[in-house]
Amino acid sequence: MGQYDTHFEPEALLLDMDGVLYHGSRPLLFAREFLQAIEEIPHRFLTNNPISTPSQVADRLYEMGLAKVDPQQILTSGLATARWLNERLPGFRYFAVGASGLDRELSLFGTADEKNADYVVVGEGEGLDYASLTTGINLVLKGGAELVSTNPDHTVDAHVNGEHRVLPGGGALVAAFEVACGKKAITIGKPQPLLFEMALRDLGVPAARCVMVGDRPDTDILGAQQLGMGTAMVRTGRFAPMAAWPTGQAAPDWDVSNLEQLWLAWRKIWPHWPSKK
Repeated sequence: MGQYDTHFEPEALLLDMDGVLYHGSRPLLFAREFLQAIEEIPHRFLTNNPISTPSQVADRLYEMGLAKVDPQQILTSGLATARWLNERLPGFRYFAVGASGLDRELSLFGTADEKNADYVVVGEGEGLDYASLTTGINLVLKGGAELVSTNPDHTVDAHVNGEHRVLPGGGALVAAFEVACGKKAITIGKPQPLLFEMALRDLGVPAARCVMVGDRPDTDILGAQQLGMGTAMVRTGRFAPMAAWPTGQAAPDWDVSNLEQLWLAWRKIWPHWPSKK
């Protein structure tokens, strides 16, 4: 098991969404009840997906009947990238490669400029082609722009016309730029610390008093472990219930089949933990 001190109830929770709360447009077992139960507990929703804005993600949760969530409780890798770049260089100029949601988040703090960009930001979704790759590598090699990746995922799960598909993730798309430029991108999303640290700062709690609930050992769990957070693995995503834990990685503090099992485990050790509504 992990190293979280289970004698102390956590002050806050961080939750991944896809694979934890839903698949595609289908809510997962007990997700609605889980969200109702943690309403009064400080929490943030984290996603490596930079395509949708927090408002769009909140609308999606509501349309699925899961919860009415304040968009300010949602931190996407796109928004985290925009905030981090603004902290580093207020009024930054950028060239974005990826779906339109990434540009919307970056434009809240910076200005699109494909000729004099300070940063080339690569996300996910449609947008990578020969022209954008050429523009991006010239901005880096000749213009001195820094290469930034919203997230390192090689692939992501999606549902297209009701069929499960595996799509290229941010890590796959930025690889073309890294090879062409001979430079490694600055990466924002999980398991890198920036997304977690930003959420913890927003909540005002230390890492040791927070638990991350996720479905991927290599991003959700590993990133939280590196910061000293508690970790809860729910095997409702791509990591199957019978899959062996990755060799060399510490086990999570909780490793369960679904959110209901996690909640029952928490109620057993924390008698005052909120009950289901």
